[in-house]
Amino acid sequence: MKWKQYGPNFNFYSAKKWPPSKYNLTYKFTSDGSAVTKIDDQTLRDVCARAFATWAAVTHFQFREAGEGEHADIFIGFRRGAHGDGLPFDGPLHFLAHAFAPTDGRLHYDADENWGTGPASDETDLKWVTVHEIGHILGLRHTSDEQAVMFPTIGQGVAKRQLGSDDIAGVQTLYA
Repeated sequence: MKWKQYGPNFNFYSAKKWPPSKYNLTYKFTSDGSAVTKIDDQTLRDVCARAFATWAAVTHFQFREAGEGEHADIFIGFRRGAHGDGLPFDGPLHFLAHAFAPTDGRLHYDADENWGTGPASDETDLKWVTVHEIGHILGLRHTSDEQAVMFPTIGQGVAKRQLGSDDIAGVQTLYA
């Protein structure tokens, strides 16, 4: 996919952003039935709500969970291995999750990772990964700024809970 670099660090997908008619985004949790993890449904809901609030605080987007039978813009769930989107997961450690550029709206976590909300030294921080993947859903690509949430890697036991100035500048430039 083509991308444009703006400034020294942040970049985003060329011509990929949510239209002004979609600034109130809804999300829904999905499962293919094969992806049982130690993260229960309520923990996932709470983590996602906090992650969406992180982006809502610096953008004009509003996010809410879609009701039963209601259309959703974003679909969130745990998956294993090849799961039908052309980006198979590889088991523990390496590819943690992936999300697609606007307006696709899919966010998948690798169910084989050792997820946590602490995180402990042997866990991957679910909130950081969720905030990072929502950045992709909004149209941001990876940055070279190691302090930013959109930096492409993180180690186990590490938690980046706040957006960096590069993350904020990127999303605000994209939707200016």
